[in-house]
Amino acid sequence: MKKEIGKNVSSGAKKVERIADEKKVNAESVNEQTTPKKKPHSKKTVKPAKAKKSTPVKKEHAAAQKRADAAKARARKKEEKLMKKAQIKAKKLEKKAAIKAKKLARKELIAKKRAERKQARIEKKAAWKNKKLERRAEKIARREMLKSETKAEKQKRIAREKKDRIALKRQKQEAKQKAQEQRHLARERARERRAENKKHKRAQKTERKKNRRGFGGWLAAVVSLGVACLALATVVTAGSVKMNDMTVASENISRETLYEMVSVSEDMDNNLSKLRVSSGAQEQQKLLTEIIVDSMLMENALERIPVDQATSTDISAFVNKTGSYARTLLSKITAGKKLTETEKNTIAYLSEVNSKIYNELNTLVTTMTPKEFREFLNGGQGEVSDMFGQVGKDTKTESEEIVDAPFSGEGNVGENKLAALEKITEDRAEELVKEYFSSYHVREVRYTGETVAQEVSCYNFVLTDENDIEIYAQITENGGKLAFFDTYEVCKQKNFDLETCDGLAKEFLAELGITNVEAVWLSDAGMVADITYVSISDGVRAYPDMIRIRVCESKGRVVGMEARGYLLNSTDRSLNAGISEKEARKHLSSGLEAQHGELALIPVDGKEVLAYEFFCKSGDTEYVVYLDANTGAEVQMFRVRQSANGSYLR
Repeated sequence: MKKEIGKNVSSGAKKVERIADEKKVNAESVNEQTTPKKKPHSKKTVKPAKAKKSTPVKKEHAAAQKRADAAKARARKKEEKLMKKAQIKAKKLEKKAAIKAKKLARKELIAKKRAERKQARIEKKAAWKNKKLERRAEKIARREMLKSETKAEKQKRIAREKKDRIALKRQKQEAKQKAQEQRHLARERARERRAENKKHKRAQKTERKKNRRGFGGWLAAVVSLGVACLALATVVTAGSVKMNDMTVASENISRETLYEMVSVSEDMDNNLSKLRVSSGAQEQQKLLTEIIVDSMLMENALERIPVDQATSTDISAFVNKTGSYARTLLSKITAGKKLTETEKNTIAYLSEVNSKIYNELNTLVTTMTPKEFREFLNGGQGEVSDMFGQVGKDTKTESEEIVDAPFSGEGNVGENKLAALEKITEDRAEELVKEYFSSYHVREVRYTGETVAQEVSCYNFVLTDENDIEIYAQITENGGKLAFFDTYEVCKQKNFDLETCDGLAKEFLAELGITNVEAVWLSDAGMVADITYVSISDGVRAYPDMIRIRVCESKGRVVGMEARGYLLNSTDRSLNAGISEKEARKHLSSGLEAQHGELALIPVDGKEVLAYEFFCKSGDTEYVVYLDANTGAEVQMFRVRQSANGSYLR
């Protein structure tokens, strides 16, 4: 029995010990987990336990992160959707606000325009009432005036009123033309665009036909034959319709010709206007060539318009004269020569006449009705015929320009006489200009710079007198001579005649040291006497030595001078003629009646030529003819024309 108890006790004790050992081991394992610094060196016991516990934690963490990211994406998407809706709503609100503002602005604009129209009607009505009152007062005053009017005053009044009516009519026509000009140009541009588009389409169609092969060509031939047959049947069955179409086509051709005349006259107007101010030989040649072409086109177009014989002759004469004169100038410029002052004034005259022709034709094409034009084509009298008659009258317009004398504006001929004189300083030039104008009561002198040119260089000054009138003057750098001056004074009445003005001008020139001159050309325009002088050398007029003087006929004072020609060319000369005046007279045309000829020195192609100067007549027309004093050959001719302001040359 004892053995069994002892045995049991022994096994129990062992069991207790085993449990104690297990607790100890468990305590050690817990310590190992809580204190990672005290890891055992054995790798076999730690790694399997760690791997078994970390894997589920990582998976759970990854799943949680994925769920969080998905929640964020959904939240972000929802936020974007809400923002998009908010933006759409804001745009709608802005659009509604803009529409509302536009409607409000439109209402305000309409209200403003209504108020303006109402105010305009009120003002118009008030103006009409005032005008009515003024007319009534004018009628009363006119009746009172007519009661005491003499017969001579009546005739003058009728002539004046007629002139005013014509001027008023012209102003209205010009205003109407300006108002319609833009519309006409727009129509012309549209027509040109349509024509260009049609031309392009025809070119494309032709190109397609060229590239077409085989059956297409046969089909085109069949279609063409069918069209020809159909056209023949149409002609046979509808002859009257065809005749109407031909009439319309003829009318359209005439209308196109009229438009062509307007276009050509406009081109000629532009070219002549440019030629008036052009100074370059190359540009002048180009413009003159275009004018020649325009004149030929104008002549051809005129032949296709059924105007009456007299009008056609007038317009053709002007067009041919313009083209012929352009050829003459072109030959001269091509030879290296320059245009003279006389030729430039002739260009200005042609430009003014052509401008009138263009304005009349442009007014005609923009105002005529189809009925009026059809009546004109059928030979009837009406508005179109009257307008063409006015164009014919415009070609007979006389020039109002005054050209000083023969060979004015020629400039330096031969050696430059100023080049040999000593140069002066700016200060010395100022002293001299004060001396030259000592009698003009000058209170201020301003130096404004220097003009440098190939022929003559000048110091420029502006002088102011006691009445605040400015005088622009130029003093030559070589010699300190007064080359030019000009001032603008109001000359309202004629207190001095031309003879007195001639004496005043010679006194002014004598103060400058110029005494050997003679007046060769005098004109009277706008209460200002315009006198041209040339020097006398051995009793011979030397036209290269030219001075132009302007004298105010109200105050009797010299108000302008141009003496470059005299300063550049004046010198002592020894002149001898090879033939007598009687022998030279034999070379004149038999159709001219000449007065006694005088020797004159004239500039020809940049050289001085001694010639006999003859003032001639052929019927009522006057000419100035120059014959070489050694050979008798004709070297220059001018036609003398008369105007309200004096004589001028062509």
